[in-house]
Amino acid sequence: MPYAYVTIRAPAVRVGVTKKMSSIPSPLNFNLISTCETARLGRVTTPRGSFDTPAFMPVGTQGSIKGLTPDHVAATGAQIILANTYHLMLRPGEQIVKELGDLHRFMAWPGPILTDSGGFQVFSLADLNKINDDGVTFKSHINGSMVHLDPERSMAVQNALGADIIMMFDQCPPGKAGQEDQELAVRRTLAWAKRCVKAHARPTEQALFGIVQGGTDLELRRRCAAELIELDLPGYAVGGLAVGEDFADMLRVLAGLTPTLPDHKPRYLMGVGFPRDILAAVAAGIDMFDCVLPTRNGRNAYAFTADGPLRLRNSRFSNDAGAIEPGCDCYACRNFTRGAIRHFFFAGEMLGPILVSVHNVRFYQRLMADVRQAIAGGSFDDFCKSDPRRLLGPGEKL
Repeated sequence: MPYAYVTIRAPAVRVGVTKKMSSIPSPLNFNLISTCETARLGRVTTPRGSFDTPAFMPVGTQGSIKGLTPDHVAATGAQIILANTYHLMLRPGEQIVKELGDLHRFMAWPGPILTDSGGFQVFSLADLNKINDDGVTFKSHINGSMVHLDPERSMAVQNALGADIIMMFDQCPPGKAGQEDQELAVRRTLAWAKRCVKAHARPTEQALFGIVQGGTDLELRRRCAAELIELDLPGYAVGGLAVGEDFADMLRVLAGLTPTLPDHKPRYLMGVGFPRDILAAVAAGIDMFDCVLPTRNGRNAYAFTADGPLRLRNSRFSNDAGAIEPGCDCYACRNFTRGAIRHFFFAGEMLGPILVSVHNVRFYQRLMADVRQAIAGGSFDDFCKSDPRRLLGPGEKL
């Protein structure tokens, strides 16, 4: 049955922080199709095309979904992908990407692309030299040079890369950071958000999303969200919920925070995650997800299936003539046996990691398609409960 679309145009982004602000048309539309309890079915339209939500975005950290061609990725059903500002800024540099035709040409991906701000990588990976209210200075892991990243630089890099959705520069502390550190991170995140809006040079072409921080302190999260909403951005992300907090804390924060975010704009949970995490977040009203798990685990012979994960290096798969997941329609499952794929890993053949990555990305896209169908049919809760394996976390068994 065709959906009855209700088109909701995101309100204009207000530029600047003074009382008198100019309005600029938003480059992003969010179409709310239907809801099932608090789970949402929608469609996001960008200048480069549309994608259905809830959506899972494969991660191309350095401008490439590791081990996969764009044709591989498109064949899995992915409609939007993610690239990393921090890594592309350091190598090859955003100006080279721009000169080569922007990120869409660089990645040979004509559809929507999202770039993160670089903030998470700076605070989690970089050799920090100095952080203050102005920004962050760190040592490049490539050549040891000192690099400064602040809201203005993050916006300039993302403007040059040319993604359809870009993220504000935020401070992302560890999940177990103390209250004082969380308060400081929120204060800086909010101040930096205003600077990002002012520095954003392509607001009619690239949709700038805000990022809500605050750790597991729900009131701090709500306060951060309320101030970001005042900026009237095209979309809002929840950051800092894939940095070491437990599942129960994630559920509690999402249940209390998500209803405070605007209904008519996309909601993005950054860096999540396992199928259980995604289903719980969809139930809380989240629309967009990204995670490196499908490809990172695929390169390590870890395959996601509806029956739970398979570790294909295990000797029990040596003579297994079955597909990775019976019934899966991905290229790997249609053409290769578990035994052959196990051999490729032990022989050091690149094909092994490629095949399991293809399968894993397709597994996630099939999951999201099933989620969207369940929401459309008003049966999302039944869908989650119909197979308890969907609700298992990493390492858990029935």
